[in-house]
Amino acid sequence: MIHPRTLSAAAVLLAATIAGASARDLTVVSRGEALNDATRKVFATPFAGAAAIPTQTESWDGGLDALRGQAKGADSVWDIVQVDAEELATGCNEGIFERIDWSAIGGRDHYFPAATFDCGVGAVVNTLVLAWDRDKFPGTPSWADFWDVAKFPGKRALPRNVRGNLEIALMADGVAPGDVYKTLGSSDGIDRAFRKLDQLRPYLAFWQDGAEAAHLLVSGDVLMTSAPAERVAAANRSDHRNFGVQWTGSLYEFLSWAVPRGAGNVRQALQFLYFAGTPAIQGQLVPVAGTGGLAKGANDLLAPDVAGLSPSNPTNLTAGLHIDAGFWHDNQAKLSQRFDAWLAH
Repeated sequence: MIHPRTLSAAAVLLAATIAGASARDLTVVSRGEALNDATRKVFATPFAGAAAIPTQTESWDGGLDALRGQAKGADSVWDIVQVDAEELATGCNEGIFERIDWSAIGGRDHYFPAATFDCGVGAVVNTLVLAWDRDKFPGTPSWADFWDVAKFPGKRALPRNVRGNLEIALMADGVAPGDVYKTLGSSDGIDRAFRKLDQLRPYLAFWQDGAEAAHLLVSGDVLMTSAPAERVAAANRSDHRNFGVQWTGSLYEFLSWAVPRGAGNVRQALQFLYFAGTPAIQGQLVPVAGTGGLAKGANDLLAPDVAGLSPSNPTNLTAGLHIDAGFWHDNQAKLSQRFDAWLAH
């Protein structure tokens, strides 16, 4: 729970700095329905109460075209939007987003260094983990075990997407996380990853989204799967499952908050970002949504067992591999084509 003194202090600061009511509700847009639900519960509703600013939330599925459409409008109806690394970098370069006034939201030092940008502030960590049912597999498997169908018989599942699968295949083949993108930088390294996928192809099922990944475990159709960490946490929390999460070799990326240029509530948007960066408030993301915030100290007030499940726990981040958005910007199209052809065989 959020300590009342934390909310009271935030409310006083907000009331002292907000100059007037907005012409319309502050609109906060999150990536997907699950994060929209978490944003509403953890940030938007408490913020609206503390700041007396009507706030509504929406969800979107991503895409630069949608962002460009907002930027071309006379008055953007989005005030804050959650974007991935490529959208943030491209949108900042194209002038789609406002430059962040860091002095208004607590300063860059308030956040993990890797989560601060000219046009964005880190919102949450998206992490793809190896997951399994502890009731059927009592050990703690690695990606190498994921490939070892002789020792651990059963189906496996991966996303129907080249992004992430090549990294996982190389780690299963013994490549250290720090060397994965160096290896993928050559045609031989890419061939190596596809050869590794070939070994597992007869035993693989594929999922389209995180909900389907969790369902494959719940149904017992697979022994192990890659899955978004928050989906595994949700299954354990809501369905009383006993699913394990392997943080070593996980793949993670940051989603960031950005303010579209032309947004009607820029001042209120910055107040929201200040509020949403409060460590005690961000800590609620773990029990509510199974994801983690990127303000320093966001995990410090959590019980040790809960903090251990946070994707933004520094120990978990250190054990994982940060997805290289630049690599995928340059190679997504051609590697997706090759992966689709591989799937078709």
